Amino acid sequence: VVTPQKGFLNELREITKKYESLLIFDEVITGFRLSKGGAQQIFDVYPDITCLGKIIGGGLPVGAFGGRKEIMKHIAPDGPVYQAGTLSGNPLAMAAGIATLKLLGSKSVYNKLEKTTVNFVEEIRGIITKLRIKACVNQIGSMFTIFFNEGEIFNYETATSSNTKFFSKFFKNLLSAGIMFPPSQFESVFISTVHTEKELKFALNSIYKALKDI
Repeated sequence: VVTPQKGFLNELREITKKYESLLIFDEVITGFRLSKGGAQQIFDVYPDITCLGKIIGGGLPVGAFGGRKEIMKHIAPDGPVYQAGTLSGNPLAMAAGIATLKLLGSKSVYNKLEKTTVNFVEEIRGIITKLRIKACVNQIGSMFTIFFNEGEIFNYETATSSNTKFFSKFFKNLLSAGIMFPPSQFESVFISTVHTEKELKFALNSIYKALKDI
């Protein structure tokens, strides 16, 4: 998780307007996860085209893209640009997607997810401080990443300077404890609506032990 610096997305929007080029947002991870309107709603910057991933199908194999009317009218069956896929409109994925989006229709779901994640991340930061680990935690909404890096992580260069060997040991220690973290230093961790207080407490205890044992 590396959030855009203030004004970055706004500047992109202005530049693309100036040169009449399309601004495309990849919201495969952030779409419907950060908010009902994705990252673009959070940052109040709206692209010409948006790409979405399997979260719209409840985790089943499905994706979607959409955009401004004057762009989408070129796509078949209304326009000449052909697009299709083997699993397009798959009934199971569509049913799961509708059920998922109904659950995400309430703003309270996102408020609860963010509150839970903020509290969880603060606990991790406390563990990092207590054990004097060189690390920082980036978080937005229900997403976070622990970077084993001394400084602030704000772009590609700072992210890739993280200690991946340390992360590998951390990941293996967690796996041995029954906690499945993303296997890469550069992936996001997600808190979901089904994570209970008991499970999160177990995860925190496991994170503490995993870091202490390195």
